[in-house]
Amino acid sequence: MDFVSDWLVDLWAVVTGTSLWMDIGKALLKAIAILVIALVIVRVGNKVIGRVFESRSRGPLRITERREVTIKKLIQNSMKYTVYFIAFIMILDDAFGFDIGALLAGAGVAGLAIGFGAQNLVRDVISGFFIIFEDQFSVGDYIFTAGVEGFVEEIGMRTTKIESWTGEQHVLPNGNVTQVTNYSIHNGLAIVDVNVPYENDVAAAEEIIGDVIKTLPDQYEEIVKVPEIFGVEVLDTSHFVLRVIAETLPSYQWKGARNIRKEIKEVLYKEGIQIPAPRLIMYSRNQEPESLQIDPEREM
Repeated sequence: MDFVSDWLVDLWAVVTGTSLWMDIGKALLKAIAILVIALVIVRVGNKVIGRVFESRSRGPLRITERREVTIKKLIQNSMKYTVYFIAFIMILDDAFGFDIGALLAGAGVAGLAIGFGAQNLVRDVISGFFIIFEDQFSVGDYIFTAGVEGFVEEIGMRTTKIESWTGEQHVLPNGNVTQVTNYSIHNGLAIVDVNVPYENDVAAAEEIIGDVIKTLPDQYEEIVKVPEIFGVEVLDTSHFVLRVIAETLPSYQWKGARNIRKEIKEVLYKEGIQIPAPRLIMYSRNQEPESLQIDPEREM
């Protein structure tokens, strides 16, 4: 009991003494100072990286704007993570006095063990590297992959953020980003099928539509050049289908198709060509047969 009592007395003396709280205060001040310096370095680094990419048009190396945004965000994120990691190590070493050498050695062994189990993480990082290195897609592109369609907001070393046109944000591991359809690299094609009733002449309908589509590039900036009429595509039960194809700006093919339909519909309506309706021919079982139907060989 005397040993426990002496130990409690010594512990109380240490807790109520000034040296312990002075050491804790110094450690906290060092940690806060290191964090502030790290935040300043990150902010200044982001501005410097932004200035470097702003002057790309005057430098010998020319890259596209979409690739510039992708690389700039990747460099800024990598710089941020590196600075914060160094700050964390400095806080443990300088502020709290941990043995960093032994800590890093243990972390290396633990990281090796985790690496064998975290194969998906390694796959995501490697896939992210090749996405950026091969320029498969960039920030701002409109893509379709892994069942998700939308604009690319951010490409990281592990994940890719995609925002759909309805506002949802999807975060995909880079290892799952396969079979990418990129609508933003090349011009798009707007495909419009126009249904015309059989009562109308094919040549006359093509002539009317041809007069309409000649004016579309001047009215809508997303339509690059005059659309083409590819002729009769389908013969349906009540109408035939004329196909119109237009070249549009990248990822604007859907908007271009909507505008083409609107303009063609208005002109066809004014020219008296109505939207075809389904046709039904009805026969009645109780209908009285005519005399010729009863005895067709009987002479009149």
